Amino acid sequence: MADKNFVIFGPPGAGKGTQAAKLVELIDVPHISTGDMFRYHIKNNTGLGKTAKEYSNQGKLVPDEVTIAMVRERLSQDDVKAGFLLDGFPRSVPQAEALDTILGDLGISLTAVINIAVSDDEIRERLAKRADKEGRADDADPAVIQNRIDTYKNQSEPCLAYYRPSGAVKDIDGIGSIDEVFERITNALGN
Repeated sequence: MADKNFVIFGPPGAGKGTQAAKLVELIDVPHISTGDMFRYHIKNNTGLGKTAKEYSNQGKLVPDEVTIAMVRERLSQDDVKAGFLLDGFPRSVPQAEALDTILGDLGISLTAVINIAVSDDEIRERLAKRADKEGRADDADPAVIQNRIDTYKNQSEPCLAYYRPSGAVKDIDGIGSIDEVFERITNALGN
C-alpha cells in the first residue's frame, strides 16, 4: 500500500478506537485521535481541556477552530510523513473541507475514509457497557447519548456524503467480534 493516510469514521461507540489501535499496528503509522488529545488537555486542566470538557459533557462538539488548529499542528509533525490514521476528525463538513486544505498545504492526499457502520440501538447498548466498564460519564446518561447520536447524524454523517464522490469511503459492517470487523477493514483496504 503506497499511501497510508486514513480517516476512521463512525458513530460514537462504533469501535473506532479499538479498530484504529489494531490498524496502526498493522500499517505502522501514528494514530491521531482528537479524543485522546482532548482527554490529555482535560486531564491536565488546560484552557483547551476546560473548553473541551464543557462541550463534551453536554454531548456537543468542540468548536471547529480549536480542533482544526490542533489537527493542522499534529499533521505537520515529522512522524506522520509515512502516513497517519485520523480518529475523531473530521466531524463536520467544514472540518472535512479544512482537512482537505491542510492536506493540500502539506502535499498529502487522503487514501481512504474507513466508515464503521453500527445501528443506533447497538450504539446505545455499547455506550452503556462502556460507561460501566470505563466509568465514562459522557456514556452514562441516556439523554447525552441520544444527543451524541443526533449530533453525529446531523453534523458528522454528512462528511461521508462529502467524501463519497471521490470514492474514498470504505463502508464496514461494525457488528461482530473485534477480529471480524478488523478483517473487513483490512479486506476493504486491500491488505
